[in-house]
Amino acid sequence: MIPESLRALVDATADQRNVEWQGRTLLIINQSWGELVVCHQGAQVLHYQPTGDSPWLWVTATPAALPGSIRGGIPLCWPWFADEYPEGETELHGPARKAGWRIDAVDEGEESVEVHASPDTSLHAALTPRVVIFAGRQFLKVELITENRGEVPIKMTAALHSYFAVPDAFKCRVTGLAGASYLDKRQDFSRFDQQGELGIRGPLDRIYQSSKIQVLEDGQRRLRIAKQGSDSTVVWHPGDAPPADTSVEDARGFLCVETACTRLDPVWLPPGAQHLLVQHISPLMDDETGND
Repeated sequence: MIPESLRALVDATADQRNVEWQGRTLLIINQSWGELVVCHQGAQVLHYQPTGDSPWLWVTATPAALPGSIRGGIPLCWPWFADEYPEGETELHGPARKAGWRIDAVDEGEESVEVHASPDTSLHAALTPRVVIFAGRQFLKVELITENRGEVPIKMTAALHSYFAVPDAFKCRVTGLAGASYLDKRQDFSRFDQQGELGIRGPLDRIYQSSKIQVLEDGQRRLRIAKQGSDSTVVWHPGDAPPADTSVEDARGFLCVETACTRLDPVWLPPGAQHLLVQHISPLMDDETGND
């Protein structure tokens, strides 16, 4: 689920500390409620594991060297998603995921932690992002807050590009998308309607127009994925043709279910306004339906 070298660093941590891994600085928190790892590059949650459970997030065993980004965890796509570049830009998913971020505050409680982060340098002429990460016993929440400090409205897209750790991606099921319209990126963004619930049986790259709660069922657990400030859900898996930093075998161990604002629901942010994008992950209880 996570590389052995990262696992060793987490196991050697009591309470919290900053360490170096793969040329990057990590904040590692290891408490009675569980474990959390946040990378200073991209303010990226790399690892979350509640006590008594297995990791909820997947991280590649062969991360790209700097200045590349680490595949896995929860990368931040900001202030644009995928290849929806503004004029003059070429960075896939925007600059936030590769930029240096500073940890502004770590507020620890008995059963949880709250981590605040902001970029080391300006990433946009008018937009400023910050991230708040909440983790505790059986929940993980990431908030991406964007403020327009400029003088004109600005169009933006964004995503919390979560890589969920699963036993086998092709045996997973995502509920909550039945009936939703989606764009299929593997079919030139053609539009379709989801017939029944989504079973993962091969490669897919879809943008669903949905603000509903999803449930990821992997045969061993059910994770409830709630969100705010988002009318798009991206479901992605590369199938048997993964990116160069991931083997075919390792790729079967993740499924991306992303909380996003995409070409289907771009945000027009007025001067002085803020946008809040939130993903809240928790186990689905036996008496819950996941459709609240």
